Amino acid sequence: TIRDMVNAHIALRQHLGINNIGMLVGGSMGGYQALEWAVMEPGVISNLILLSTSAAESAWGIAVHTAQRMALEADCTFKEKSPAAGRQGLKAARAIGLISYRNHGILVKKQTDADIQKTDAYKASSYMEYQGEKLATRFNAHSYWTLTKAMDTHQLARGRNASTGEVLRGINQRTLVFGIQSDILCPVTEQAFLANHLPDARLVVIDSAYGHDGFMVEGEVITRYLGEWSS
Repeated sequence: TIRDMVNAHIALRQHLGINNIGMLVGGSMGGYQALEWAVMEPGVISNLILLSTSAAESAWGIAVHTAQRMALEADCTFKEKSPAAGRQGLKAARAIGLISYRNHGILVKKQTDADIQKTDAYKASSYMEYQGEKLATRFNAHSYWTLTKAMDTHQLARGRNASTGEVLRGINQRTLVFGIQSDILCPVTEQAFLANHLPDARLVVIDSAYGHDGFMVEGEVITRYLGEWSS
């Protein structure tokens, strides 16, 4: 679970003798971990930066992950005990995920064919195949499956005898929350929920065409806002 990951981070922090974290930054699943860490060790962390993230995994996110796991499990090699197992399924799972990381607008802008007479070999198709192949050469299908399962578990209120909003209201760190206007995987409504319930939070919405991936693409804009906020 996300909470297990944070327990591992805490064990490493203790081993390294780090007693204070001035600024904890997390985007997407990293934001899930940052929020959990803020709840679990409130006295250790001073400031939070949360990008394209939420207080709980949404039904939409779980549905995307389930479709990805179905693609992985449909690969007849997935259950083999080998590093290459499930490679074709991993390509398909990556393609499913990529559709949610981007959006209609950016794919139409970047991947539309100039030749309107074509009936095959479309630019968008080759792009998806390329992205699937690129991930499959450097990642493991079983790790991908496990990571999607971990994301599904994200719910700050789980086991805490409080609502999600109540748990957020107990996070007192000064917080800067970033949302991407075109994000369809973790939309701005999720970041607005965070900002509305965290006691000391500011919300910045970035007008980026890149969807969920905008939090990785728009580094210059994010750096500017971060500089203003931290000064």
